Amino acid sequence: MKKSFWSKLVLGVSAAALLAACSSQSSDSGSKGNGSKTIDTLKVAFVPSRDPEAIVTATEPLKELLKKQLADEGYTVNNVEINVGTSFDAVGEALASGTADVGFIPGGTYVLFDKEVDVLLTATRSGLEKNSTNPKDWNDGKESKRSNEQVTSYKGLVIAGPTEKGKAIAEKVNSGQDISWDDLNSANWGVLGTSSSSGYIYPTLWLQDKFGKNISDLQNVVQSDSYASSAARLASGQIDIMVGYADLRSDYAKKWSSEYGRSDEIWKETNVIGVTPDIYNDTISVSKSSPIVDDAFKEAFANAMIKLAGTDEGKEVIKIYSHSGYKKANASDYDKEREAQKVLKKLKSGN
Repeated sequence: MKKSFWSKLVLGVSAAALLAACSSQSSDSGSKGNGSKTIDTLKVAFVPSRDPEAIVTATEPLKELLKKQLADEGYTVNNVEINVGTSFDAVGEALASGTADVGFIPGGTYVLFDKEVDVLLTATRSGLEKNSTNPKDWNDGKESKRSNEQVTSYKGLVIAGPTEKGKAIAEKVNSGQDISWDDLNSANWGVLGTSSSSGYIYPTLWLQDKFGKNISDLQNVVQSDSYASSAARLASGQIDIMVGYADLRSDYAKKWSSEYGRSDEIWKETNVIGVTPDIYNDTISVSKSSPIVDDAFKEAFANAMIKLAGTDEGKEVIKIYSHSGYKKANASDYDKEREAQKVLKKLKSGN
C-alpha cells in the first residue's frame, strides 16, 4: 500500500527510473522515538506548482545540502530521495500514509491533511510592489517587481488571457465596468486541484463573494496538474481564464514567448480580473506516520532548513518556489485557511 502512494509521487522520466524510485523503500530508516540519529533514506516530496522537470533540476543540490545541515544537527542521513507529486493531493496522501517524510506543500494541502501531517515551517517571500485589491491596478502592462519586504502571505489572482473572450472581460475590468456571472460562466477556465489555495480554494471564495457562485458552478472548467500547464493552456487559447498566485506571471514570463509561442509579453497579453484575499504562505510539513519523524527530528529539520535558506546555495534551491527563507510555524497560523476550507466544504455540500 505504501508503495502505491509513493509511486504516485514519482516523476517518471523513464521506465527504469520509475521502477527504481518505486522500489527504493528504506530498509532501516530508524524507529520513531528510539533516539536514533541515523536515517537510511529521507523522502522529501514537492507539489507540482511549477514545472516538475524544473523542480527536479533545481532541487537536486538539496540532497547534499540537507545531509550537511542535518549532520550539524546531529543526524547522519545516508540518502535523500526527492520526488515531485503528480498532484497536490498526491503529496498530501503520501505524507498522510508515511511514504513521504517531509513535504513542501501549500497551506491548503496542509490543512486538508492536518490530522496526519504536522506543519513545521512557513515560507517567507519577497513581496510584490503591486499588492492592490483592485484588479485594474495590476494591468499596467509592466512586470510585477519584487519589493524588499519579506512577507508571509500573498494574494491569489484571476487572470484573463489573450483569447477574444479573455480580452473582452479584461476590457470591462480596465474600463471600470462590472463583470457579470454570465461573462465568467461563458469562459473556459483552468484551475488546479481542490486542495490548492490559489489554484482552487481562494478563487472559489472570490466567486462566492462576488456572485454567490463556486468553481463547481462554472460550465467549462479544466483541471490542470500544475500552474505550468494552466499557463500553457492560457497562452494557446485552450482556456480564457486561469487562477494562481500573485507572482505567477513573473514565473512564466520567459516561457510565455520562448516555449508557449506568444509574440508579445505576458504583461501585455494577460490581465488580472480578480484578486482574492491574502493567502498564508507555503509550508514545510512532516508526516505523523513516518517512522523517522519524532519531536527531535522535527526540531532538527526545522533548524536545518532555516540555516540552509540563509546560505547562497540554499537560496538558489528554494527560489524555485519563490521562497526567500523560513520561520517556525504554528498550526494556528493556518486557521484562516481552515475557515476557508469549511466554507468551501459547505458550499460543495449545498448546506
